[in-house]
Amino acid sequence: MSKECIRLRRLASTLIFIAFAAASIPALAQKTTSDNSTPAAALVDALTAACREDPAAFATHLTSDSSKAFQHLSEAQQLAVMKRFVLLEQPGKPLLSGSPEGHTVLRCEAGGVVSEMRLGATQVDNNLAFIPVEVPEAADQTQSIRFGLIRQNGEWKLLSLGLLLLDIPAMAHEWEAAAGHARETQVVSDLRKIADALKSYQRAYGNLPETLDQLGPPGEAGISPEKAGLLDAQLASGEADGYHFRYSIVPAAGEGDESERNKEAGFSLGATPVEYGKTGVISFYNDASGVIRGGDKHGAVATPDDPLIAPQPLQAQP
Repeated sequence: MSKECIRLRRLASTLIFIAFAAASIPALAQKTTSDNSTPAAALVDALTAACREDPAAFATHLTSDSSKAFQHLSEAQQLAVMKRFVLLEQPGKPLLSGSPEGHTVLRCEAGGVVSEMRLGATQVDNNLAFIPVEVPEAADQTQSIRFGLIRQNGEWKLLSLGLLLLDIPAMAHEWEAAAGHARETQVVSDLRKIADALKSYQRAYGNLPETLDQLGPPGEAGISPEKAGLLDAQLASGEADGYHFRYSIVPAAGEGDESERNKEAGFSLGATPVEYGKTGVISFYNDASGVIRGGDKHGAVATPDDPLIAPQPLQAQP
């Protein structure tokens, strides 16, 4: 066979290969797009993002309202949501494989710990889909979870986790309310710390400080009336845990010796939210009696006439 014939045959083979490859590209692209739009593929992508603790990618697999709410959560809250899906505490490496039954298996490995999720058969009803997922546990036990997805704008989005509807806006509201309650509980503790520090200062120096700053950590010169070391720097600054703290001296009644009146002087403390409705809603009032009063004052200062919030703490018996 001549060299020219060999060259022409090779050229024909190359052209046939290129033609076949070109014809197969649209079919491959169509198949990939179709696979990515299935409920199982959408769930695998969502679980993969959760495994990696990738909030930006995870948000794309949520319904529009939940996605917006998720993106406004704090980083810690976003991680808490994703950890619920893969049951791991650290970012992991997703590993995808198949089962003998032909179902998808996703493993998430993090720090030597592996969480395995075995997807079952998808059940589709119009724009809703449900996928059972088995999660193997210790001692040959298996936990079963049913994921729900909904088709939105042609794409499958996460709708439910087990019996829990994945309503992130409502979840965010509950977390915000819980965080607010915890913050207000902390403010009551802060007021008690400040009151105790004021009393200790008065016993040590014979009078109350002019400002809360005098109760703060000591400087290079050590403990002094200007820096008594009775409060941490944040509380001594007058703002902590989302609240402003106000302090004023209440002079003792009568006309005795000034030093004696200084020893008998009282004080009042107030705590108001830095940003009403966001960092808190309750305003607090405390004084030397230790009884804390207050209520929802819409950001205004509480007074001794407001309802009781926390009684005077019990004193330890000697």
